[in-house]
Amino acid sequence: MNQSTVGFIGGGRIVRIILRGWKRAGQPPTNIVITDSNADVLANLKNEFESIEIAANNVKGVAASDIVFIGLHPPVIGGILQEIEAVVKPTTIVISLAPKVPMAKISEALGGLKNIARAIPNAPSIVNQGYNPIAFSPGISPEAKQTIVDLFRPLGETPEVQEDLLEAYAIFTAMGPTYFWFQLFELQDLVKSFGISAEAIHDGLPKMINGAVKTMFESGLSPAEVMDLIPVKPLAEEESSIKGFYQNRLTALFKKLKG
Repeated sequence: MNQSTVGFIGGGRIVRIILRGWKRAGQPPTNIVITDSNADVLANLKNEFESIEIAANNVKGVAASDIVFIGLHPPVIGGILQEIEAVVKPTTIVISLAPKVPMAKISEALGGLKNIARAIPNAPSIVNQGYNPIAFSPGISPEAKQTIVDLFRPLGETPEVQEDLLEAYAIFTAMGPTYFWFQLFELQDLVKSFGISAEAIHDGLPKMINGAVKTMFESGLSPAEVMDLIPVKPLAEEESSIKGFYQNRLTALFKKLKG
């Protein structure tokens, strides 16, 4: 795999996350080329990752790589697939990082290509703690599947899932950190203002979160019993509103992704 060429069509946030994860793990592929329509995006990537090759507006050139990541929003993927169909080889490995566009459509657009995977990336991959669910096409070769697994291994965990669950994982693991980060940063700032040191927060916050999750799954208690372990609940009056946001916003988004 180290000698394979790895191409990225699109150079946005998730591509930067993957590159930083590989760099942090000390396991980046040897030959990486990235194309994007935004020259500034490519210049910034090149400044941060000197060993990569950038190719402005050269989708076909990048699609000639041995392994091709498609890091684009779903509405534009169809057009890109038509553009690269002529240069994709039968042995090419294509990995889509987007929800909504099924592997059957990707395969059909690429002349029946068999070595296809779809992954839903998770931002903590940037620190090698990702949870990146992945689905593989039925006809993928064992060698291609292993190559993909090896690429994702430095980023964290990569559970294999059914393709029809990927949109649910987009809501769950891909967007999940956004539901909590703003609250955790706010809590961090508040307790710092109460006198707790940054070092103590760095130590205590992850342990508090990890312990809370373990209590959910390992205490043997019901949800009501878990939540009753602490008698003082400062945000109790807001719980109904917060639950409503989850139910309404996330259900609507899931239906949009599956539509």
